[in-house]
Amino acid sequence: MRLLISSFALLAIAAIAPAQRPPQQTAHTAGSTQSYIGFDRNDYPGDEALATLRRHFSFVGYWLNNPPGEHQNSWQGKREALLKQGFGFLVLFNGRLDAEIVKAQKSGTSPAQSGENDGTAAVAAARQEHFPPNTILFLDQEEGGRLLPEQAAYLFAWTEAVARSGYRPGVYASGQPVDEGHGKTITTALDIREHVAAQHVHRVALWVAQDGCPPSNGCTLEPPPFATSGTPDAAVWQYSQSPRRKSITAACAKTYANDGNCYVPDLPGLYLDFNAATSPDPSHGR
Repeated sequence: MRLLISSFALLAIAAIAPAQRPPQQTAHTAGSTQSYIGFDRNDYPGDEALATLRRHFSFVGYWLNNPPGEHQNSWQGKREALLKQGFGFLVLFNGRLDAEIVKAQKSGTSPAQSGENDGTAAVAAARQEHFPPNTILFLDQEEGGRLLPEQAAYLFAWTEAVARSGYRPGVYASGQPVDEGHGKTITTALDIREHVAAQHVHRVALWVAQDGCPPSNGCTLEPPPFATSGTPDAAVWQYSQSPRRKSITAACAKTYANDGNCYVPDLPGLYLDFNAATSPDPSHGR
Protein backbone atom coordinates (compact mmCIF):
# COMPACT_ATOMS: atom_id res chain seq x y z
CA MET A 1 0.00 0.00 0.00
CA ARG A 2 1.37 3.39 -0.92
CA LEU A 3 0.06 6.48 0.81
CA LEU A 4 -0.21 9.61 -1.35
CA ILE A 5 0.37 12.94 0.40
CA SER A 6 -1.43 16.04 -0.82
CA SER A 7 0.26 19.25 -1.88
CA PHE A 8 0.62 20.48 1.72
CA ALA A 9 4.25 20.50 2.84
CA LEU A 10 5.23 17.84 5.37
CA LEU A 11 6.35 18.99 8.78
CA ALA A 12 10.07 18.84 9.43
CA ILE A 13 10.95 15.82 11.55
CA ALA A 14 13.69 15.72 14.15
CA ALA A 15 16.49 13.19 13.77
CA ILE A 16 16.93 10.17 16.01
CA ALA A 17 19.46 7.39 16.12
CA PRO A 18 18.66 4.52 13.72
CA ALA A 19 16.77 1.63 15.31
CA GLN A 20 18.35 -1.81 15.46
CA ARG A 21 16.65 -4.91 14.10
CA PRO A 22 15.41 -7.03 17.05
CA PRO A 23 15.02 -10.76 17.58
CA GLN A 24 12.14 -12.22 15.56
CA GLN A 25 8.81 -12.36 17.37
CA THR A 26 5.16 -11.52 16.78
CA ALA A 27 3.98 -9.87 20.00
CA HIS A 28 5.70 -7.35 22.26
CA THR A 29 4.83 -5.73 25.55
CA ALA A 30 5.47 -2.04 26.13
CA GLY A 31 4.40 -1.12 29.65
CA SER A 32 0.96 -2.62 30.14
CA THR A 33 0.07 -2.65 26.42
CA GLN A 34 0.85 -5.68 24.30
CA SER A 35 1.55 -4.90 20.66
CA TYR A 36 1.11 -7.39 17.82
CA ILE A 37 2.87 -7.15 14.47
CA GLY A 38 1.26 -7.56 11.06
CA PHE A 39 2.13 -6.96 7.43
CA ASP A 40 0.36 -5.73 4.34
CA ARG A 41 1.24 -5.59 0.65
CA ASN A 42 -0.67 -5.21 -2.60
CA ASP A 43 0.19 -8.67 -3.94
CA TYR A 44 -0.55 -11.94 -2.18
CA PRO A 45 2.83 -13.33 -1.01
CA GLY A 46 2.13 -16.90 -2.16
CA ASP A 47 1.05 -19.95 -0.19
CA GLU A 48 4.64 -21.17 0.16
CA ALA A 49 5.65 -18.03 2.12
CA LEU A 50 2.86 -18.17 4.70
CA ALA A 51 4.51 -20.44 7.26
CA THR A 52 7.64 -18.28 7.32
CA LEU A 53 5.62 -15.07 7.53
CA ARG A 54 3.60 -16.49 10.42
CA ARG A 55 6.81 -16.87 12.44
CA HIS A 56 7.07 -13.08 12.44
CA PHE A 57 3.52 -11.75 12.10
CA SER A 58 0.19 -12.17 13.89
CA PHE A 59 -2.06 -10.60 11.26
CA VAL A 60 -2.17 -9.72 7.58
CA GLY A 61 -3.79 -7.08 5.38
CA TYR A 62 -6.44 -8.62 3.11
CA TRP A 63 -7.75 -6.77 0.05
CA LEU A 64 -11.42 -7.11 -0.91
CA ASN A 65 -10.94 -5.49 -4.33
CA ASN A 66 -8.09 -4.49 -6.62
CA PRO A 67 -5.32 -2.75 -4.64
CA PRO A 68 -4.12 0.70 -5.75
CA GLY A 69 -2.58 0.59 -9.21
CA GLU A 70 -3.47 -3.07 -9.75
CA HIS A 71 -5.79 -4.63 -12.33
CA GLN A 72 -6.54 -7.76 -10.34
CA ASN A 73 -6.83 -8.91 -6.73
CA SER A 74 -4.51 -11.82 -5.93
CA TRP A 75 -5.88 -12.04 -2.35
CA GLN A 76 -9.28 -13.24 -3.48
CA GLY A 77 -10.07 -16.71 -2.15
CA LYS A 78 -7.03 -16.84 0.17
CA ARG A 79 -8.78 -16.39 3.53
CA GLU A 80 -8.88 -20.11 4.30
CA ALA A 81 -5.16 -20.58 3.63
CA LEU A 82 -4.36 -17.69 5.97
CA LEU A 83 -6.71 -19.01 8.65
CA LYS A 84 -4.98 -22.39 8.57
CA GLN A 85 -1.72 -20.62 9.40
CA GLY A 86 -3.36 -18.79 12.32
CA PHE A 87 -3.31 -15.26 10.91
CA GLY A 88 -5.63 -12.51 12.03
CA PHE A 89 -6.83 -9.96 9.50
CA LEU A 90 -6.89 -6.33 8.43
CA VAL A 91 -9.71 -6.34 5.86
CA LEU A 92 -9.26 -3.55 3.32
CA PHE A 93 -11.26 -2.00 0.46
CA ASN A 94 -9.54 0.30 -2.04
CA GLY A 95 -11.50 3.56 -2.16
CA ARG A 96 -11.63 6.23 -4.86
CA LEU A 97 -9.15 9.04 -5.29
CA ASP A 98 -10.54 12.56 -5.31
CA ALA A 99 -10.20 12.82 -9.09
CA GLU A 100 -12.27 9.67 -9.50
CA ILE A 101 -14.99 10.98 -7.19
CA VAL A 102 -15.11 14.26 -9.12
CA LYS A 103 -15.21 12.44 -12.47
CA ALA A 104 -18.19 10.37 -11.33
CA GLN A 105 -19.86 13.53 -10.05
CA LYS A 106 -19.53 15.18 -13.46
CA SER A 107 -21.20 12.11 -14.96
CA GLY A 108 -24.17 12.47 -12.62
CA THR A 109 -23.18 10.27 -9.66
CA SER A 110 -22.87 12.26 -6.45
CA PRO A 111 -19.96 11.63 -4.05
CA ALA A 112 -22.45 10.22 -1.54
CA GLN A 113 -23.87 7.82 -4.12
CA SER A 114 -20.35 6.72 -5.10
CA GLY A 115 -19.63 6.05 -1.44
CA GLU A 116 -22.89 4.14 -1.04
CA ASN A 117 -22.16 2.05 -4.12
CA ASP A 118 -18.61 1.23 -3.02
CA GLY A 119 -19.72 0.46 0.54
CA THR A 120 -22.26 -2.00 -0.83
CA ALA A 121 -19.55 -3.54 -3.02
CA ALA A 122 -17.22 -3.89 -0.01
CA VAL A 123 -19.91 -5.69 1.98
CA ALA A 124 -20.66 -8.05 -0.91
CA ALA A 125 -16.94 -8.86 -1.27
CA ALA A 126 -16.54 -9.44 2.48
CA ARG A 127 -19.44 -11.89 2.43
CA GLN A 128 -18.05 -13.65 -0.61
CA GLU A 129 -14.75 -14.07 1.23
CA HIS A 130 -16.66 -15.48 4.24
CA PHE A 131 -15.71 -12.80 6.73
CA PRO A 132 -18.13 -13.01 9.67
CA PRO A 133 -20.53 -10.27 10.81
CA ASN A 134 -18.90 -7.50 12.89
CA THR A 135 -15.65 -7.74 10.93
CA ILE A 136 -14.14 -4.26 10.57
CA LEU A 137 -13.78 -3.27 6.90
CA PHE A 138 -11.20 -0.52 6.36
CA LEU A 139 -11.65 1.98 3.53
CA ASP A 140 -8.28 2.78 1.97
CA GLN A 141 -8.12 6.60 1.90
CA GLU A 142 -4.87 7.06 -0.02
CA GLU A 143 -4.65 10.85 -0.22
CA GLY A 144 -3.38 12.81 2.76
CA GLY A 145 -4.14 16.21 4.22
CA ARG A 146 -7.56 17.59 5.12
CA LEU A 147 -10.42 15.89 3.27
CA LEU A 148 -12.04 17.88 0.50
CA PRO A 149 -15.86 18.16 0.72
CA GLU A 150 -16.45 15.48 -1.91
CA GLN A 151 -13.99 13.14 -0.20
CA ALA A 152 -15.78 13.61 3.11
CA ALA A 153 -19.18 12.94 1.52
CA TYR A 154 -17.85 9.80 -0.16
CA LEU A 155 -16.21 8.49 3.00
CA PHE A 156 -19.25 9.22 5.18
CA ALA A 157 -21.59 7.36 2.78
CA TRP A 158 -19.20 4.41 2.51
CA THR A 159 -18.96 3.97 6.27
CA GLU A 160 -22.72 4.34 6.66
CA ALA A 161 -23.36 1.62 4.07
CA VAL A 162 -20.95 -0.73 5.85
CA ALA A 163 -22.39 0.00 9.29
CA ARG A 164 -25.93 -0.81 8.12
CA SER A 165 -24.80 -4.18 6.79
CA GLY A 166 -23.77 -5.79 10.08
CA TYR A 167 -20.08 -5.20 9.41
CA ARG A 168 -18.17 -2.40 11.13
CA PRO A 169 -16.55 0.54 9.32
CA GLY A 170 -12.94 1.61 9.53
CA VAL A 171 -10.62 3.87 7.52
CA TYR A 172 -6.96 3.58 6.59
CA ALA A 173 -5.66 7.15 6.47
CA SER A 174 -2.56 9.26 6.95
CA GLY A 175 -1.45 10.04 10.48
CA GLN A 176 1.38 12.17 9.10
CA PRO A 177 1.07 15.85 10.11
CA VAL A 178 0.90 18.31 7.23
CA ASP A 179 1.35 22.06 7.46
CA GLU A 180 -1.73 24.08 6.54
CA GLY A 181 0.05 27.38 7.11
CA HIS A 182 -0.35 30.02 9.80
CA GLY A 183 1.00 27.61 12.42
CA LYS A 184 -1.74 25.03 11.86
CA THR A 185 -1.28 21.35 11.11
CA ILE A 186 -3.68 18.52 10.37
CA THR A 187 -3.60 14.78 9.83
CA THR A 188 -6.16 13.02 7.68
CA ALA A 189 -6.91 10.60 10.51
CA LEU A 190 -7.73 13.39 12.97
CA ASP A 191 -9.72 15.27 10.34
CA ILE A 192 -11.83 12.15 9.79
CA ARG A 193 -12.34 11.74 13.51
CA GLU A 194 -13.18 15.36 14.25
CA HIS A 195 -15.19 16.39 11.21
CA VAL A 196 -16.64 13.21 9.71
CA ALA A 197 -16.82 10.50 12.35
CA ALA A 198 -18.50 12.97 14.74
CA GLN A 199 -21.60 12.73 12.55
CA HIS A 200 -21.94 8.99 13.03
CA VAL A 201 -23.96 7.12 15.61
CA HIS A 202 -21.35 4.38 15.31
CA ARG A 203 -17.59 4.30 15.82
CA VAL A 204 -15.18 4.40 12.88
CA ALA A 205 -11.97 2.48 13.56
CA LEU A 206 -8.76 4.14 12.37
CA TRP A 207 -5.75 2.46 10.81
CA VAL A 208 -3.13 5.20 10.61
CA ALA A 209 -0.09 5.45 8.36
CA GLN A 210 2.74 7.29 10.11
CA ASP A 211 6.14 6.06 8.98
CA GLY A 212 8.06 9.25 9.75
CA CYS A 213 11.04 8.71 12.05
CA PRO A 214 10.22 9.64 14.78
CA PRO A 215 7.72 8.52 15.99
CA SER A 216 8.34 5.39 13.90
CA ASN A 217 11.58 3.49 14.42
CA GLY A 218 11.62 2.21 10.85
CA CYS A 219 11.78 -1.27 9.37
CA THR A 220 12.01 -3.29 12.55
CA LEU A 221 10.07 -6.15 14.08
CA GLU A 222 10.21 -4.32 17.41
CA PRO A 223 7.46 -1.71 16.97
CA PRO A 224 7.57 1.73 18.56
CA PRO A 225 5.38 2.33 21.62
CA PHE A 226 1.84 2.21 20.27
CA ALA A 227 0.73 5.34 22.15
CA THR A 228 3.27 7.46 20.25
CA SER A 229 1.56 7.12 16.84
CA GLY A 230 0.06 10.62 17.18
CA THR A 231 -3.51 9.37 16.74
CA PRO A 232 -5.19 8.63 20.07
CA ASP A 233 -7.15 5.36 20.15
CA ALA A 234 -5.99 4.23 16.70
CA ALA A 235 -6.75 0.56 16.10
CA VAL A 236 -3.70 -0.05 13.90
CA TRP A 237 -0.48 1.82 13.16
CA GLN A 238 1.38 1.31 9.88
CA TYR A 239 4.85 2.35 10.99
CA SER A 240 6.93 1.19 8.01
CA GLN A 241 6.25 1.33 4.24
CA SER A 242 7.99 -0.19 1.23
CA PRO A 243 9.69 1.63 -0.32
CA ARG A 244 10.54 4.09 2.41
CA ARG A 245 9.71 7.77 1.94
CA LYS A 246 13.16 9.30 2.00
CA SER A 247 12.04 12.76 3.08
CA ILE A 248 10.69 11.54 6.42
CA THR A 249 12.73 8.38 7.16
CA ALA A 250 16.32 9.65 7.10
CA ALA A 251 16.73 9.00 10.82
CA CYS A 252 15.86 5.31 10.43
CA ALA A 253 17.22 4.72 6.91
CA LYS A 254 19.68 2.06 8.09
CA THR A 255 16.83 -0.19 9.21
CA TYR A 256 15.70 -0.55 5.57
CA ALA A 257 17.39 -2.56 2.83
CA ASN A 258 19.62 -0.81 0.29
CA ASP A 259 16.74 -0.66 -2.19
CA GLY A 260 14.64 1.24 0.35
CA ASN A 261 12.23 -1.61 0.99
CA CYS A 262 11.37 -3.44 4.21
CA TYR A 263 11.99 -7.19 4.45
CA VAL A 264 12.23 -9.95 7.02
CA PRO A 265 15.63 -11.72 7.00
CA ASP A 266 14.39 -15.15 5.87
CA LEU A 267 12.30 -13.76 2.97
CA PRO A 268 14.71 -11.28 1.37
CA GLY A 269 12.78 -10.98 -1.89
CA LEU A 270 9.39 -10.14 -0.38
CA TYR A 271 8.99 -6.46 0.49
CA LEU A 272 6.36 -5.58 3.09
CA ASP A 273 4.70 -2.81 5.06
CA PHE A 274 4.81 -3.31 8.85
CA ASN A 275 1.88 -2.61 11.19
CA ALA A 276 1.32 -2.70 14.94
CA ALA A 277 -1.99 -3.29 16.75
CA THR A 278 -3.18 -4.11 20.22
CA SER A 279 -5.06 -7.15 18.88
CA PRO A 280 -3.72 -10.15 16.93
CA ASP A 281 -6.87 -9.90 14.76
CA PRO A 282 -7.53 -6.13 14.36
CA SER A 283 -10.49 -6.54 11.98
CA HIS A 284 -11.94 -9.38 14.09
CA GLY A 285 -12.17 -11.30 10.84
CA ARG A 286 -11.41 -14.86 11.98
